[in-house]
Amino acid sequence: MHLNLFLSSLGHHEAAWRHPAANVEEIIDFAHLQGLAQKAERAKLDSLFLADRYAASRKAVKYGAVSGLEPLTLLSALSVVTERIGLIATVSTSFNEPFNVARRFASLDHLSQGRAGWNIITSGTDGEAQNFNLERIPDHHVRYERAQEFLDITLKLWDSWEADAIIHDKASGIYADNSKVHEINHKGKHFAVRGPLNLSRSPQGRPLLVQAGSSEDGKDFAAKYAEAIFTAQQSLSDAQSFYADVKARAAQFGRSPEQVIILPGICPIIGASEAEAKEKEAQLHELTHPAYSLLQLSNRIGFDLSSYPLDGPLPELPATEKIAGHQSRTQLIRDLAEREHLTIRQLLLRLAGGRGHKTIAGTAQQVADELEQWFTQDAADGFNIMPQLTNGGLDDFLDQVVPELQRRGLFRTEYTGKTLRDHYGLDSPVNSFAETHQYQ
Repeated sequence: MHLNLFLSSLGHHEAAWRHPAANVEEIIDFAHLQGLAQKAERAKLDSLFLADRYAASRKAVKYGAVSGLEPLTLLSALSVVTERIGLIATVSTSFNEPFNVARRFASLDHLSQGRAGWNIITSGTDGEAQNFNLERIPDHHVRYERAQEFLDITLKLWDSWEADAIIHDKASGIYADNSKVHEINHKGKHFAVRGPLNLSRSPQGRPLLVQAGSSEDGKDFAAKYAEAIFTAQQSLSDAQSFYADVKARAAQFGRSPEQVIILPGICPIIGASEAEAKEKEAQLHELTHPAYSLLQLSNRIGFDLSSYPLDGPLPELPATEKIAGHQSRTQLIRDLAEREHLTIRQLLLRLAGGRGHKTIAGTAQQVADELEQWFTQDAADGFNIMPQLTNGGLDDFLDQVVPELQRRGLFRTEYTGKTLRDHYGLDSPVNSFAETHQYQ
């Protein structure tokens, strides 16, 4: 299986910063983040992943440790102090330009010698839009329409230099064969880009493409483009359904389903016994602040819950297809509340540990059992590991669960390749211009 570390300074539980083991000064401390990255690399994990949001709420910062370093900046620094582990950064197509993004990721791929990956998001909140000259976030289908054009341009820019374009012939004074450097001359609904990129083809040909949306638009987008998918599923059956659906959609786009790696998020807390693990989780839950939890949930589903009683049920929400923000996560939360008959207060605690990703509190063997079941029963190709508490919790996973998976023959004991594509067993991309050039 593949294991990716969703890197968090303090932990994925919303109250992790209040835990006695957490050092809040480490939230943007590079030495701390470097240490976490190097631990993950020593454990032979496939990759590191950094999420990103483009807004901070004044209400949220009162109770939540929401600050964080910009992903591409941090991963560029981590590329210097790591050697093999992949580096995946989140960048939104809604608030950037294709040329800048193509250049930045190609730069990271060069700096890391082929370990870069791009988690493609469309963003989903008005607060983010209002930092980029917009009053409201565009409609869901408009964001995905823009994202598709954005990515098509980015792919062409990465292909605009063929692999053998650079000659370096000092005697003749020829630096590059300019017949192998291509303008893309794109003019579409959202963008006009001439090209070529002002950086040669990167070690992987192009960075790994990752996507995290699970709406209908998101699944189609992922099936067409993504090489790894981060997703949130609460049950084995839901995960199996998502897995089968996306793999089938990939085949319909003419892609090999094996070239689409599906990685559900798992938020573990590990103890010497299940009771100890449950007690650790309960301690974190006791540190949550209901006002903050409610604000987070309201923002996530795009529906203000502040006027509803905490000990009452989740109110009727708008139809999923009418939600402008995060459709798939809203549906997951709605389903969870209905299936388990949760009050809003109970739902807040269920979401506190991983924002809708599956939480597991148990022994290392129990966690390994769960991962093995999902992996062997067509629910996952691996996992996006999200420790609820980083200090102590990450070590518990790397020192106890990873060796257990290795003993079962389910996870590597050594890296066998150098690039992120090597780790995920993915093919090198064909250069679209080089393919055309052969027949000219």
